[in-house]
Amino acid sequence: MSMAEGLMLVVYALCLTFIFCYSMAQLHLTILYWLRRRSRRKHQRAPYTQQQNWPAVTVQLPVYNERYVVARLLEAVAAFDYPHNRLQIQILDDSTDDTTAIIEDKLKVYPHLNIQHIRRVERTGYKAGALQHGLAKATGEYIAIFDADFLPKPDFLKQTIPAFTNPQIGVVQTRWSHLNSDYSLLTRLQAFGLNAHFTVEQTGRNSGGHFMNFNGTAGVWRKACILDTGGWQADTLTEDLDLSYRAQLRGWQFLYLEDVEAPAELPAAMGALKSQQFRWTKGAAETARKHLGRVMRSNVSLSTKLHAFFHLLNSAIFVCVLLTAILSVPVLFLKNNAPELAPFFKLGYALLLSLAALIAFYWTAHDAHSASAWRTTVRFVPEFILFLSISMGLSLHNSIAVLEGYFGKKTPFVRTPKYNIRNAKDSWRKQGYGMKSMSPLTILEGLLALYFTFGIGAAFRLQDYGQLPFHIMLAFGFGTVFFYSLFHSRRA
Repeated sequence: MSMAEGLMLVVYALCLTFIFCYSMAQLHLTILYWLRRRSRRKHQRAPYTQQQNWPAVTVQLPVYNERYVVARLLEAVAAFDYPHNRLQIQILDDSTDDTTAIIEDKLKVYPHLNIQHIRRVERTGYKAGALQHGLAKATGEYIAIFDADFLPKPDFLKQTIPAFTNPQIGVVQTRWSHLNSDYSLLTRLQAFGLNAHFTVEQTGRNSGGHFMNFNGTAGVWRKACILDTGGWQADTLTEDLDLSYRAQLRGWQFLYLEDVEAPAELPAAMGALKSQQFRWTKGAAETARKHLGRVMRSNVSLSTKLHAFFHLLNSAIFVCVLLTAILSVPVLFLKNNAPELAPFFKLGYALLLSLAALIAFYWTAHDAHSASAWRTTVRFVPEFILFLSISMGLSLHNSIAVLEGYFGKKTPFVRTPKYNIRNAKDSWRKQGYGMKSMSPLTILEGLLALYFTFGIGAAFRLQDYGQLPFHIMLAFGFGTVFFYSLFHSRRA
């Protein structure tokens, strides 16, 4: 065996090991979720006592060029069932198009509400900068934040504010639901993945006493927590994750309310999805670079450190999946030519164990809010396979984002455009705010689809079918991402 082959096997083994350990961490969160759900069934949580004297709340709405959704956002917030004399609404408007005019026109309908339309001279710090700028003028003891595509329900504040039952609770986060999950295959699969995060991950971390994150929107901060932690900072693309870790490292507690949901719109086009994925994965990598060392040196428990390790490095899973996938084809030939290495290749069983853990993880989320076990089963199997395939197909794009984050390459905050898409008849194609879906990486995604198709052929040639399902999913995943990128590049 040559040195190059040895190095290839080492990298392959390390990637498999990380994927396996990450999957076991997800399985542990699944167990924590099961225990939490079982405990809640035995001891139903008493509703929070409705307060007589409601505290002052500031609602912050960071907006940047959101002509299609800003009016409905203002309508939803104006409908809050909360004492008007205790409510301040800040529209943090950095827009450069007619969004500002739409806001000004809409505000004429609500002269009875305390609404501040705040404009900045420069969009310094992007969303984090807007939130920090508004914080200086916020009069509320609590700060509720909503992105432009959210439609919070009228009782949102009365469901969340009473949850601040002790002064150490710094954040109350709610579960995202989806306005357009059935719009297309792309939105269904996004909902599939996000539901797992907002059901199993957030509940599991919170119930286990581990670090969790504010999701950037649909949550409420105690203003004192933000100030104590140093405020919003714009040195990562995920200012929400960054502030979450700074707060928890200072001893603030977070509370997750799975039963309170806030509907939002999912990206309907591949370009928008890729932009969102790039920001999330790169921002997570930047936050890991910023905080992982501090977490490991902190005095929190070992289990919390381990979960924080995989939480902060969760975007690295894309790098490991991509490397494992690319190396799996030459490993297939090496396995055939070097039978003496047979014991080493049993490491591949780690993928089966990882798959079993992920099935339990996603099944739990899929089942949690379904009324029919049969319908859950019928939908789960194809959606799980398709979700994993498309996630693999996005691994090249997301790996670039992760590596940029780890190596400190700075890029602007690019917000994900929303188009008020809710029904099948709605379309994003002729709308403004188009996102580029074609790039040199798209060509590489197409070539990788062909590469893994070659791997499928190699399995039959070598009569070794152990990695055949993996290569089929990879070929389909990269091929689908390539197709959507081409198809969605057409605007008409």
